[in-house]
Amino acid sequence: MEKLFLRSSHWVVNKKNQIVMGEGRLAILDRIEATGSINQAAKSLSMSYKTAWSKIKSTETHLKIKLVHTDRNQGSRLTKKGKEIIENYRKLKSACTAADDKIFTQIFK
Repeated sequence: MEKLFLRSSHWVVNKKNQIVMGEGRLAILDRIEATGSINQAAKSLSMSYKTAWSKIKSTETHLKIKLVHTDRNQGSRLTKKGKEIIENYRKLKSACTAADDKIFTQIFK
């Protein structure tokens, strides 16, 4: 029998099942932090500026916090809360993945 692996995805959603945080938003925020630009972040992820900005604004609205600070002179950067959100999401993902792997191993020994 071929060795099997589990690949799972985790999203934080609201009551209407709308994504608040997930891998896509994490990637956008990571790229903003790396590039200092929403536009460059979007381009590096093959998405439009409008799409990236819409996802950021949606998450900010759901969480009622500012994730990204924009400045014409200094570019874009994550706020302290923005950095906390991605750190917390990474912790959540890590814990969920560990639990998923444990259950998978128990079922598919």
